[in-house]
Amino acid sequence: MSRTTFKELLDAGVHFGHQKRKWNPAMAPYIFMERGGIHVIDLEKTIVKLDEAADAMKSIAKSGKKILFVATKKQAKEIVSEKVKAVNMPYVTERWPGGMLTNFPTIRKAVKKMGLIDKMATDGTFDNLSKREKLQIIRQRAKLEKNLGSIADLTRLPSAIFVVDVCKEQIAVKEAKRLGIPVFAMVDTNSDPSNIDFPIPANDDASKSISLIVDILCKAIEEGLNERKMDKDKESEQEEPKSGRRRIARNVEVSKYDGVEEEEVEEDDEDEEEVIDQSEDNDSEEENE
Repeated sequence: MSRTTFKELLDAGVHFGHQKRKWNPAMAPYIFMERGGIHVIDLEKTIVKLDEAADAMKSIAKSGKKILFVATKKQAKEIVSEKVKAVNMPYVTERWPGGMLTNFPTIRKAVKKMGLIDKMATDGTFDNLSKREKLQIIRQRAKLEKNLGSIADLTRLPSAIFVVDVCKEQIAVKEAKRLGIPVFAMVDTNSDPSNIDFPIPANDDASKSISLIVDILCKAIEEGLNERKMDKDKESEQEEPKSGRRRIARNVEVSKYDGVEEEEVEEDDEDEEEVIDQSEDNDSEEENE
């Protein structure tokens, strides 16, 4: 069953493309018609591609991996940050920092610097600084928070990235492709879907269209996270009786060995008694002689 309907996509304006003169020929398979000099996206194909992308994101989330959302255009910033934050995934809504993926260790150092500044504020180091130095550090912290605060929990490279506008986020797409990271993206009629692993033909300019697509994908991620949690709970429940069985088996083994030791001790005692009896008989024979 599809995650959305034709009517929902139509009401959100997902079918509106760009003017004919701005189109990319690679988008021809996803264009339904031209009307008034504007291309119309085939929503039937959008539904198919959206379901494929949602299923793939669900499996990634279920495996415990991260998906990085990239949306630096004005109409997508608030939508993406609000919806993605709810599923605890990293996102970039300000300027894309060059080398975010290809030079990830350096980006991590900048993120750690935020933690270092926070530590300075709590351990009393700030008290030894001048007013000017404090102000400079606070401004630096605010700048880092604005650009990198949303990826503070990203300790390793993401398993996939989602891009709202392929044309605007060309650098992010190139870095991901260079590292072999799968790319999910909304592709409008002026975009090139050939470099995208999971293209979703849709209007990437209207806020309603962006909101609907991102909402569907975030719900799929949430499903994957819930299934992962359920699987972990089942594993923990199965491990409890196993641990109980192991304890019983250990007790049986211990009692088994205890019995063997007792038997061996009894046998040793019997042997000692036989030796004593034989020695007594020998002594009595010598006395008789």
